[in-house]
Formats: sequence, structure tokens, C-alpha cells
Amino acid sequence: MKKRVALVLGSGGARGYAHIGVIEEIERRGYDIACVAGCSMGAVVGGIYAAGKLDEYRNWIESLDYLDVLRLVDVSFRLGAIRGEKVFGQIRKIVGELNIEELRIPYTAVATDLTNQQEIWFQEGCLHQAMRASAAIPSLFTPVMQGNRMLVDGGLLNPLPIVPVVSSHCDLIIAVNLNATNQKHYQLPVIQRPPAFKSRFNSLAKSLGSHLPFRRKQAEQLMKLEQEALQAEAADINPWLDAAEPESQQPAAAPEKAGAPKSATGSFIIDNVGPASLLDLINQSFEVMQTSLAQYKIAGYPPDVLINVPKRVCRFFEFYKAPELIALGREIARDTLDRYESEQG
Repeated sequence: MKKRVALVLGSGGARGYAHIGVIEEIERRGYDIACVAGCSMGAVVGGIYAAGKLDEYRNWIESLDYLDVLRLVDVSFRLGAIRGEKVFGQIRKIVGELNIEELRIPYTAVATDLTNQQEIWFQEGCLHQAMRASAAIPSLFTPVMQGNRMLVDGGLLNPLPIVPVVSSHCDLIIAVNLNATNQKHYQLPVIQRPPAFKSRFNSLAKSLGSHLPFRRKQAEQLMKLEQEALQAEAADINPWLDAAEPESQQPAAAPEKAGAPKSATGSFIIDNVGPASLLDLINQSFEVMQTSLAQYKIAGYPPDVLINVPKRVCRFFEFYKAPELIALGREIARDTLDRYESEQG
């Protein structure tokens, strides 16, 4: 008889694509995912899975290159750099109009109500609105207004929502933490991709950072950047690759110097490392908070299996790395479940 799994999918921006690889590995081993709770990208992937549309979603995101991601950026002039209508409009096309009650398994999406300063669980009502509210990353996506409530990313209060599945009476709880800090041996797999427009994507990310606070002039510059990229594509121009390399390819840190500052844990602090923009600063701060909160949630309700995805593998906005992140999620899930099953005898 298949073991029934209560699956918890945490928040972590683009790293949320790793959830897809985790789900694939869980199903490959014959487990039955009986319910799912998610936050931010975890709520998006979990909702799409519960709707039975994960294959279609994966096919779409794996087809996106740097320019495709750039095209999905719809600049906002208020309360967030991106409206998100293009991205979530495509998700709506894939999933369709569904209420949570119609899903094939129980589902919970966690959001944060800024108006009343409390955690919100979506367990009924419009699936699309639940996913959109849970994934409204502050400073990046505009909030969702529901009556007099302003809803944003659930990661502000609960980046790893284990509690909603505790009463599910499943055989085991598997939680996927996207903000792990101690998995140094894992790197993104190398997947060959066309290099064109990667530097323009990185330029876009920096421009989004300067878009806070929002000014029309900056928005016009951002739209000009997109137009230039489209023109370059038409002319088959490859102006690349001078942008920063992925973290896994960056040179090692300089040797320790006498008197260099140390963190509370004793590790040396590299003084030339820091956020490149205001957007980067806000989201690095957000991720530090989520890392700490996730540790509290795990300590309070330890899952039977904890799958840790290291947060250093990619930046929160690198949504063009779906194939690599899915493969990484599958690899980490395989290793973690191997250890769990060997311990169970």
C-alpha cells in the first residue's frame, strides 16, 4: 500500500522551481501525495499540482529563455515593481478557472494580511487569487486587495507552512525548505542554453532595483531596455556575456585577513559582497528573515522528512533557470529520501 504524504512547499522566489523536481521524485518512488500546503512559489507550484496541470506548467517554464522572462515583466508604478498580470495570466490559462474546493486533493495557500497583520490560509475560494496573493513578494509583485485587506507573500510570517497539514493524518509529512544554509555540496547542474540576452536580463534586474521608489523616467528606461532587446533579437545580435557569472562560477573568496570582521557564528565577513540595487537589498533582507522563520517552524513542528534546497544556488528573480532548478530539486529529493528509507529499514 502506498504511503500517504502531506507535502509542504516553502517560499523562495525562483528556487520554487525545485519543488517540481521534488514532486517528481516523490511520485517516482510510489508515494501518494494526499494534501499540499504552500507559501509563495510553493503555493503556486502546489496549486498547479493539485489542479493536475503540473506537466503543462513545467513545459511552459522550461521553454522560457532570458528574453521570454523579460517579456513577462509588466512594470508597475505603485506598490511593486511588477504587476504580475502577464505571468499569472499565463498560469490562469494553464490551470483554468477553479475553486480550491474543486481540486483533487486538499490544498492550503498561505498569505500575509498587512491590514490586520496576520497570517491568512486559503482553503476555499478562487485558486488563482490564492496563488497570486501568496506569491505577492513585497517590492517585486504588487499586493492583492481583497475587500479592505492588503495581501502579500505569506513568507513574511510563515515561509514553511507545516501546521496546515498536521491534522491531515497522512503517513508522513515531507517539507521542502528553500532557504537552507548548510547544503554546500549541491550546485546547479550545467544545462547548455543559448547565451543571447542574458546580460540584458541582468540589466533588467538592476533597473528594477532603481525603480524603487517608482519614477516614470525609470519606467521609461526599463521599457526602452525591453525594446532594445527585442530589436537585438530580430537582428540576431549577440552582445554578450559581460554580466556577472552565476554564484557557482564566481572566484573563491580572498584568503582570511587578520582583523577581518566575523559574524556571530565566527565565519569571516567579505566586505566587498552586498546587494547591487535597492530591490536586491529589500529581497536579501526578506530572505534573511525567511531563513530564520523557517528554522522556527521546523523546530516547532518537525516534519518526518525535510528536503533542504540551499538558498545560494540562485538569486530570487532568476526565473529563467527552471530546467536547472527542477533537476536540482530532483537530485536533493533523491538523496534525502534515500537516507530516510535506509533509516526506516
